Amino acid sequence: MKEPRRLFSVLRDQGSDTFSNDSPTAQYATGSATHRVRPSAVAGKTNSLDYLTAQKFLQFIGHPPIRMILWDGTTVSTHISNPVATLHFCDRSALYLTLLQPETYWGDLYSEGRVKVDGDLADLFHAVYRGLQSVGEQSWFNRVNRIMGHRRIRNTFRKSVDNVHHHYDIGNDFYRLWLDQEAMQYTCAYFPDRSMTLEQAQLAKMSHVCRKLQLKPGDQVVEAGCGWGGFALYMAKNHQVNVKAYNISQEQVIYAREKAAAEGLTDQVEYLLDDYRNISGEYDAFVSVGMLEHVGPGDYPVLGQVIDRCLKPGGRGLIHSIGRNRPRPMNAWIERRIFPGAYPPSLKEMMNIFETNRFSVLDVENLRLHYARTLEAWLQRYEMHTERVKEMMDEKFVRTWRLYLAGSRAAFTAGQLQLFQLLFARENDNHLPWSRNHQYTEPEYRGHHDQVITDA
Repeated sequence: MKEPRRLFSVLRDQGSDTFSNDSPTAQYATGSATHRVRPSAVAGKTNSLDYLTAQKFLQFIGHPPIRMILWDGTTVSTHISNPVATLHFCDRSALYLTLLQPETYWGDLYSEGRVKVDGDLADLFHAVYRGLQSVGEQSWFNRVNRIMGHRRIRNTFRKSVDNVHHHYDIGNDFYRLWLDQEAMQYTCAYFPDRSMTLEQAQLAKMSHVCRKLQLKPGDQVVEAGCGWGGFALYMAKNHQVNVKAYNISQEQVIYAREKAAAEGLTDQVEYLLDDYRNISGEYDAFVSVGMLEHVGPGDYPVLGQVIDRCLKPGGRGLIHSIGRNRPRPMNAWIERRIFPGAYPPSLKEMMNIFETNRFSVLDVENLRLHYARTLEAWLQRYEMHTERVKEMMDEKFVRTWRLYLAGSRAAFTAGQLQLFQLLFARENDNHLPWSRNHQYTEPEYRGHHDQVITDA
């Protein structure tokens, strides 16, 4: 661990106010939270230690094909003739803060405009992720990166409400700018045809889940975490089922109830402003799309007990969640600034939902590249509306969410994140399909929108 000790001595020897206890702070708001980034030191000209530190930084992240430019115009590169992007450090302390906590501080510095990127931000992150993979999980830089800035995830009911409010209750008008216009789906879309629009792919995702669950008219369905309610309405309209949907975001529930009333579906769909732990009743199907990331592994057994309590003997269940190939926390900056309390589980960790409650996993599908494509579409739409976002929020918010969307896209293209769909049933249920054909070919599981997509 010689490198970390040397890094701290370098930070001390800089003599800047970066780590001064009495230095003033700059503040910026992201959603409902306020974050602090200390001001830059007087940059001055690059010295030999700065240059060596920048070179070491590129070495630590695996010499990705990027160019680095320091505050006085000094160029540091990996000798690549065609770098994918250029990274600008606008002051000395920005460089050293990045080394101290790469995930948390670099994100804050980008939001503040103290580091800038020329080129595609997602391409930059993809190159860095691949570089980090090349140096290995056990390199000191990767080990420090995993430890520094991460918080223990404990999502109590009160904490869960606060977390959801931080992310989802910043305004429906904001999300409406860049999500699909059909169903306001803020989860991975499904692109069986690569030429699909985002709207078509989100409808295809909902259809894909319904076919896996083999929904039939009259089924009682419970949805844990329903977003703006689009999937519950889709199930009711296309499969003639009755849905109870649970959500702890007040803004989302209000929006969903208004949509259900406007479409005349209040007899089939009920939106409850309540936590998944309070689900009651018995159901033919349990479905959760994009909620597990907010639960935390410590509460997976509790979620399993809830499903066991509410699922009928012949019932089916499906969980759709961001995940990882091996246990590791969410990116520290995203967990602190965007998704507080978030944790993407590995398949092994997800089994804690099923094993103790005697469920059998019937099908596992990984839609990783579909999420990368979804994020690409979201980012394109977001960039089209940045002036409007700036009017609604501010310039720092614009950069923060650009970083979140671009970085997330790169995490999926580089294999840092996965998207799992797990289908399950009770272990003694023998009324199971003999193949996966019903997921793709059987017309009785296709609604009106599915036929439109097929013909597109």
